[in-house]
Amino acid sequence: MNNWPHFRLEKRLTVPPWLEFLTLAVSLLLALVAIAVLFRVLGVNPIVAYQRIFRGAFGSLYGLSETIVKAIPLMMCGIGLSLAFRARVYNIGAEGQLLVGAICATGLALSRPDWPSWALRPAMFLVGFIGGALWALIPALLKARFRVDETLSSLMMVYIASELVNYLVYGPWKGAKEMGFPYTDKFSPSAQLPRLLNTRIHYPTLILALVLAVLAYVLIQRTKWGFEIRVTGENPEAARYAGMNYFKTVLLVMLLSGGMAGLAGVGEVAGIHYRLRYPQGISPGYGFTAIIVTWLARLNPLLVIISALLLGGLLVGGDAIQVALGLPVATIYIFNGVILLFVLGSDLFTHYKIRLEWRRER
Repeated sequence: MNNWPHFRLEKRLTVPPWLEFLTLAVSLLLALVAIAVLFRVLGVNPIVAYQRIFRGAFGSLYGLSETIVKAIPLMMCGIGLSLAFRARVYNIGAEGQLLVGAICATGLALSRPDWPSWALRPAMFLVGFIGGALWALIPALLKARFRVDETLSSLMMVYIASELVNYLVYGPWKGAKEMGFPYTDKFSPSAQLPRLLNTRIHYPTLILALVLAVLAYVLIQRTKWGFEIRVTGENPEAARYAGMNYFKTVLLVMLLSGGMAGLAGVGEVAGIHYRLRYPQGISPGYGFTAIIVTWLARLNPLLVIISALLLGGLLVGGDAIQVALGLPVATIYIFNGVILLFVLGSDLFTHYKIRLEWRRER
């Protein structure tokens, strides 16, 4: 007889906060090491690259302001995704919901340019929220009613939204004054969000994101419906057995998640571009990057603020190393993927104990 080692996974009954912090810190460290190896393979000194990223994102007032600009849509989308993911509803379509929110806000801005700013700007946020929420409602209904995988259905909706934007900016909404470029005409001043000093920070959207982060945290931690979201996410069968309405929970978290992504779209067209542009001109993948932001924050709406700033800094720093070191633009998306891979992998060590056992085998 021989003794052979075997590994067994044992689910933790409780997860202490220090363990969550430790596994997250280690996963980020390992991700940075893996990215450093990638830099070396590309012939770039990792230390120089990381210095460029940090200086580009946080080393100047301009870099810091641009980091906040990138972080605003990441915050807004990430807060909504944290609600959906808590209920184990995997909304991967925030990018499409952002674009639909931008479309709805643009439609209102172009059709009502004579409205005063105090009426037009809130109305744009309202229709943007409704547009994003209704776009998310489609995969929500498919999941809640027919058990269709929301990961695939919400992702497919992204491509429909993207083509809808293309149709509008190349077709009926193409600006007469834009010299043939795929843009709409510029919004009237009453539809343009104010900015902070000489930066591109559209502070009304930033303030709204911070307020929504607090409200989302209170909702999850201090309300009956938040308790139902947590229970549904941890054990859907137990939630059904306890009489919790699974159909209602799925619909509500998807509506809120899609609506907040729609708000991010409003901020981009009304606070940055002052017009609707082709899809990549409005969002270089904010809805997808927000997935990383959400997992990095451990589905905590308040921590989404911090992780959005970190990922926003990575996007700005990525632009800096692209110019300074000649790296392709796709490099930054590889970084995002590596970070997501390590953060998701750390969940195994957070929620499970790995036990070594010796078994006798003949």
